[in-house]
Amino acid sequence: MVLRTAEKEDAKRLLNIYSYYVENTAISFEYEPPSLDEFRERISNTLKKYPYIVLEDDGMIRGYAYAGVFKGRAAYGHCCEVTIYLDRDSKGKGYGRALYTALEEALRKMGMINLYACIAYPVSEDEFLTKNSEQFHRHMGYTKVGEFHKCGYKFGRWYNMIWMEKVIGEHR
Repeated sequence: MVLRTAEKEDAKRLLNIYSYYVENTAISFEYEPPSLDEFRERISNTLKKYPYIVLEDDGMIRGYAYAGVFKGRAAYGHCCEVTIYLDRDSKGKGYGRALYTALEEALRKMGMINLYACIAYPVSEDEFLTKNSEQFHRHMGYTKVGEFHKCGYKFGRWYNMIWMEKVIGEHR
């Protein structure tokens, strides 16, 4: 298993991983996958300020995690939003834990304290969305701090969105 910083050249594989979630699940509230150029630009823009980590195993990228701005005001400078996606066939192998552990360490070194995850959450589980992401984050030490009701509409249904938080440093 190799963890490393994402490169623009990874965009095609990362987009392949992400596109599955856009097209087949309500995990992402996007309706259409971005173009390859747009996805490259997303990677490049993230790397200007935040870590973007990929995990390779057996020579293949199995997942990625990155951070981004939580809110665009100076007072939020020690907070960020975190995101993770795993190849749909790579779950249950410890990749998510490895990615988030590496991401959290990089963020800690940057002086980040509060991490936030914005998670699609089903009113009731269905074929497009389960509570797995919430359960994963809880397992990683995140706690639920808020819920928005029926704010995302996809596949002809309404979905909730929750915010989860993890504090990884001291507020001095």
